[in-house]
Amino acid sequence: MRILYVCHRFPYPPKRGGTIRPFNMIRHLAQAHEVVVCSLTRSAQQTGDAQGIAPFCSEFHIGQVDDRFQTMRMIATLPTPFPASASFFHSRALNRQIRRLLAEQKFDLIVVHCSSVAHYVEHVDSIPKILDFGDMDSQKWLEYAQHKPFPLSMGYWWEGWRMRAEEKRLARRFDFCTTITRAEHQTLLGYGLDTSSDWFPNGVDNGFFAPVEDVAYDRETIVFVGRMDYFPNQQCMFDFCKDVLPLLKAERPQLKLQIVGADPSPAVRKLGEIPGVTVTGSVLDVRPFVTRAALTVAPLRIARGTQNKILEAMAMGIPVVASSIAAAGVDAIPEQHLLTADTAADMCRQILRVLADPNERERLGKAGRARVLSSHAWPNSMKRLDAIIDRCVSSFSTPSQLHPQSS
Repeated sequence: MRILYVCHRFPYPPKRGGTIRPFNMIRHLAQAHEVVVCSLTRSAQQTGDAQGIAPFCSEFHIGQVDDRFQTMRMIATLPTPFPASASFFHSRALNRQIRRLLAEQKFDLIVVHCSSVAHYVEHVDSIPKILDFGDMDSQKWLEYAQHKPFPLSMGYWWEGWRMRAEEKRLARRFDFCTTITRAEHQTLLGYGLDTSSDWFPNGVDNGFFAPVEDVAYDRETIVFVGRMDYFPNQQCMFDFCKDVLPLLKAERPQLKLQIVGADPSPAVRKLGEIPGVTVTGSVLDVRPFVTRAALTVAPLRIARGTQNKILEAMAMGIPVVASSIAAAGVDAIPEQHLLTADTAADMCRQILRVLADPNERERLGKAGRARVLSSHAWPNSMKRLDAIIDRCVSSFSTPSQLHPQSS
């Protein structure tokens, strides 16, 4: 088949949550099909980096936008029912390119990742279309509203309300809809739509993120990994340093916390002034930081879908202590494969439990790695995607157009 794949963030290099899933979908689909990728970049450097996608698709097209202009577009939507998110990810040049491709080439399937770019192809009725919501973004905005001060909270609520209406509208314009977790799928089903739908999980590159033998770890170091220009990551580290870290230091004065992630805000960098806290900023490779830590933490209060930081640590055989909401997006059982806690006291207790017992650390590390291999390996996830494509295409057109893996 010839597949048009549209996504909101250019899927190369696959270094953040919004790029890892689409990159792995594209790489998998390109093994049996011709895949044409269309997406956005936001700087000349991103456009240069994006050229690396070439070996993984038949062709690609980029719409480079300016964040300043895109922000103005978002503001202009405030008095309208049209979501700001779709404006932020709209490019007139990319829109023209997609329409040109559709007019000049024959496609057998359209796959869209993220509802914010679904508008580029929603008008197409002659080709089967799959909308991979990933996360249900409306719910993220509505959760933000609960954690932001007034009147800012009203802006997040308004965007969440608009996004929810848009998700319902777009779902009706596609032939099949997918999400990243069972919980997100339940949210989609709650909309009461007739559109066929399913979910398939994120995976992890368990060869790249793998245990390292004979590397000594620091029993007094814990690590948080995540982009530090992202509000949920910022919020959880502010709260952790204020509420949990003092409890930990009272029991283990030598404890160290490393906050590893790109683009920390000035407020996040200031956390590095706390004794024992290091804010690294961007690093070339997070694996050495994770490998040498006693454990990783993911105490997020806002979390949708799957937290890749949890999957990667588990794949490396490093224990994870996470909030219940962060752990919910991972197919793992608390106490068996990872530990959960939702209060400062419980978070402290679970962390100290691992720090005090090397055998417990080893048990959790091995169990977590095994669970990732069984439940979050990309090949298994892509088998689910293949079955979804079969269902979508076969219900839309003739059996002869089914993809090769099922014929």
